[in-house]
Amino acid sequence: MSRLLMTVAAAAIALSTATLAAAPNAMAAPAAKAAATRLSPPVIHYKTATIDGVKVFYREAGPADGPVVLLLHGFPTSSHMFRNLIPLLADKYRVIAPDYPGYGQSDAPDHKQFSYTFANQADVMEKLTNELGLKRYTMYVMDYGAPIGYRLALKHPERVSGFIVQNGNAYTEGLESPFWDPIKVYWKDRSQKNREALNNLVTLPITKFQYTDGMGDVARISPDNWVHDQALLDRPGNRDVQLDMLGDYGSNVPLYPDFQKFFRDYKPPMLIVWGKNDKIFPEAGAHPYLRDLPKTEVHILDSGHFALEDRLSEMAPLIHDFLDRKVAK
Repeated sequence: MSRLLMTVAAAAIALSTATLAAAPNAMAAPAAKAAATRLSPPVIHYKTATIDGVKVFYREAGPADGPVVLLLHGFPTSSHMFRNLIPLLADKYRVIAPDYPGYGQSDAPDHKQFSYTFANQADVMEKLTNELGLKRYTMYVMDYGAPIGYRLALKHPERVSGFIVQNGNAYTEGLESPFWDPIKVYWKDRSQKNREALNNLVTLPITKFQYTDGMGDVARISPDNWVHDQALLDRPGNRDVQLDMLGDYGSNVPLYPDFQKFFRDYKPPMLIVWGKNDKIFPEAGAHPYLRDLPKTEVHILDSGHFALEDRLSEMAPLIHDFLDRKVAK
């Protein structure tokens, strides 16, 4: 073989070897990038805004230009109840979960200096949405979050793109549980005796009860929930905050006809995901929504009060699908 042919052959072999060596790396690069994308959770930011001198804490995640989902928590918890849901929605939605004053990481002014009423909490949430420049949002409402969210809707109906309702009431049928009996007594007579009768509602056994009673799978419920919530309930002065709010819950009932008229007039898309074994807001409170919004999508789950704690795997796909169809369309 001539020297020229030998040189050409050697070059060809070297090129072929280099190509084979590079091929796995070339294939690995997109795969590694895809894997990194799959394993990278959305970033959650923990922020505060000062509203009328009160620091209001909120969690925020998702694209800044995404459709907004406003998560409004219940009693006795905070935005902590949404910690597992937020990353599952933040792929395409701007998710904002505030703590009301007196709850979670927000300031908790003395109840003699701050009005712990549902009207005032709704005012604070309104000012927070203004501060954040929220012009349109879907509200996830649960427990206390329902009357706060519905009051917010009455203030700004043009901003509401839909509702996700989890054990949140707007009908008298949902207040027929024996749980409410001593609270209703306090609504009618704000005596110290009737107030003190509610003290047990902010103790550890009742906090734990709210997380474990009626759950389809108690093994899914992290004990961190009631430890976290009870630590905040046990702060000096917080019992009075909670008793003020329990006493004021009755102020929502006269607004039920207004909430229902809002539903009929504006026909917001609504998804209901309701724990059927809840002894605080029983299943009877879920079905009346259909009277005013017959196109409501209703899913009754084998769960209790805090259904997200053991039915997240069922609820998150339902919620994301609802938002994809009704909000991001």
